[in-house]
Amino acid sequence: MVLKDILAISGEPGLFRFIAQGKNSIIVEQLETKKRSSAYGSAKVSSLVDIAIFTEKEDLPLGKVFDLIYEKTKGEAAIDSKSDASKLKTWFEEILPDYSREKVYVSDIKKIVFWYNILHRLNMLIKEEPEAEGKEEPEAKSDSVTSPVVKKKKSPGKPKAE
Repeated sequence: MVLKDILAISGEPGLFRFIAQGKNSIIVEQLETKKRSSAYGSAKVSSLVDIAIFTEKEDLPLGKVFDLIYEKTKGEAAIDSKSDASKLKTWFEEILPDYSREKVYVSDIKKIVFWYNILHRLNMLIKEEPEAEGKEEPEAKSDSVTSPVVKKKKSPGKPKAE
């Protein structure tokens, strides 16, 4: 899933979108209410892109976990995040069988489900396109002789008077 600019703020319900950088804070917008506010340096702000889930092999990015949930639910909403702990663990085990039981707590699973359902409600669950490595742009046909177009960068400074 594309999680760029989506933030979680400790102590604040829901998810936020990064809007701008302020002097001593960042300006965020709550995804569901569209209400803007400031998150100061003392707040613990985490980008969903930087969050990963511990597995027995390697850490799995949250976006990949959301992809797995999306596939499992066939694009529908996930289980209710307020379900009982055993139900949540069983459900999450179906999604990610090799998650680390020692490091991933029920509270973590609840957050994942809660965030997934918010993004699902807002139709923000867009699957990431795999980047084609080493893919070059198609070359122009060489039927006619043309010179390459070189764009010159404008130098910073005063604009020229005409």
